[in-house]
Amino acid sequence: MNLNQVTLPVSDMEAATAIYRKLGFLQIVDTDHHARFECPIGNATFSLSLSKGNFRNGSIIYFEHEDLDQWVKQLVDNGIEFDQMPEDKRYLWREAVLRDPSGNKIKLYYAGENRKNPPWRVER
Repeated sequence: MNLNQVTLPVSDMEAATAIYRKLGFLQIVDTDHHARFECPIGNATFSLSLSKGNFRNGSIIYFEHEDLDQWVKQLVDNGIEFDQMPEDKRYLWREAVLRDPSGNKIKLYYAGENRKNPPWRVER
């Protein structure tokens, strides 16, 4: 089994697609109600779906990058605003936090081997 994609709701497709392209993702579908992106490394994709009316999305989307601090610096230099700059977490990840124009929470992080194999890993 493999995860195909995650789809996030957005209230303004143009503003949302602009920020994800600015983050470095390649947009491969572009309609007025749906957009899809490829991650620059690997085979993962994610989508945006235009949501009419009010919504609250409690999901968080994570994107990993080996050189997190440099990536965040580059994004800040390009006008991206962060809620939290990179910091080390107790669960052995380094994370930065921002939100897209629709309020979806995005975590940029680096976990390396700890992503799938933390010291407390279990297999059930």
